[in-house]
Amino acid sequence: MPEATGYEPLNALKPVADGLWLVDGPAIRFMGLPFSTRATVVRLANGDLWVHSPTRLTDSLRLEVQALGPVRHLIAPNWIHYAHIADWQAAWPEATVWAAPGVAERAAKKGLTLPIDHDLQWDTADAPWDGQIDQMIVRGSKTHREAVFFHRASNTLILTDLIEAFETEKLPVWMRPIVWLAGIDDSDGKMPPDMRWTFRDKVALAEDVERMIDWAPERIILAHGRWYRANGVAELERAFRKLLQPRLWDRALGDMKARKSRAAGGDRNA
Repeated sequence: MPEATGYEPLNALKPVADGLWLVDGPAIRFMGLPFSTRATVVRLANGDLWVHSPTRLTDSLRLEVQALGPVRHLIAPNWIHYAHIADWQAAWPEATVWAAPGVAERAAKKGLTLPIDHDLQWDTADAPWDGQIDQMIVRGSKTHREAVFFHRASNTLILTDLIEAFETEKLPVWMRPIVWLAGIDDSDGKMPPDMRWTFRDKVALAEDVERMIDWAPERIILAHGRWYRANGVAELERAFRKLLQPRLWDRALGDMKARKSRAAGGDRNA
């Protein structure tokens, strides 16, 4: 399978902000489709490296990463992003592996035993990066439980699959209609429909999306397709607009009722 993704150079560190890099990895097959891949590397205040959704580890990438500092934390952020964790831990045996719910079970079904050290916490940052990277596991689905992260220093939200934004000109021609029909092309990147259908608790999902909006990210790094270099809040509001619109409408109605109540109270006191 061709590994080109349109995000070359692959398997190389690319600076995003101070203490923040991404790595565009080769394409992988998922449900028969070639998906571009992307890892995110954060250097913590003590110099340790935190690696989100590690991509394929090549010799040249290993040397580049070693030059940044010691890899101490490897993050498997959801049940389908763990493929290269073992290779990275073999290269850095002192690294701790952190995993979202469902990762170990999914890997076992694929015949893999992952060296998971800790489960990621649901609604607060784990101790090694507390105060530097905020986190939560997004609620609402019993199938897709994804940990999302906000790197405070660079004002960057790090997602995996909750938004996919494939640039169709970078895709094989035969794949483009599939991406258009799924609504995950870059013209309007969003959650893929098969994942969206697993989120039965839309209230919990909306609350967690609003928490991400409250973090006020400047940029959003995605695992697949184009990532958002600016206007992070606007991109979240656009990608989840159908989920958020009823809540915005309910709040608007509530504000109207509150104003009317205050006005009526003022008339009675006049």
